[in-house]
Amino acid sequence: MGRPTPYVPSTMAKKQTPEEKNYKVIAENRRARYDYAIESDIECGIVLSGSEVKSLRVGQSNIADSYAHVENGELWLVNSYIAPYQQAMFPHEERARRKLLVSKRELARLWQAQGREGMTLVPLVMYFNHKGRVKIKLGLAKGKKNQDKRATEAKRDWDRQKQRLLRHGT
Repeated sequence: MGRPTPYVPSTMAKKQTPEEKNYKVIAENRRARYDYAIESDIECGIVLSGSEVKSLRVGQSNIADSYAHVENGELWLVNSYIAPYQQAMFPHEERARRKLLVSKRELARLWQAQGREGMTLVPLVMYFNHKGRVKIKLGLAKGKKNQDKRATEAKRDWDRQKQRLLRHGT
């Protein structure tokens, strides 16, 4: 008998766990972090109809112009866009107000924070979680002034330049 062959790890891609496999970003609000200083964030569920979920699975939505607010003890997502689903028997309204699901404690905290000067609830990302349910990550944010935006941009440019210098060793 000869020597046993040494173990060589496979070059094939590793299998994803079920949690990683089902996680999928539907829509992202990239501009929110530029326009707002995000103090904290919270994950919320959302009430949707069947045609809305099917449209989201295709990936046709936009949360860039939307916001959330507390009204009559409920949290609502306003002005979010979900494209109509062509094969739906009962179509949905594209820019309808959609109810967000949070605990009473979180709702009270968000309502108090929204009552403060300049605070707003901005959707950051809409995604399917590992169970396949649609979730929205809301950010409790304060609007930035132009001066703050310029400082953020300058810092980002400096970080890019620093990485370039470190990479090239110059």
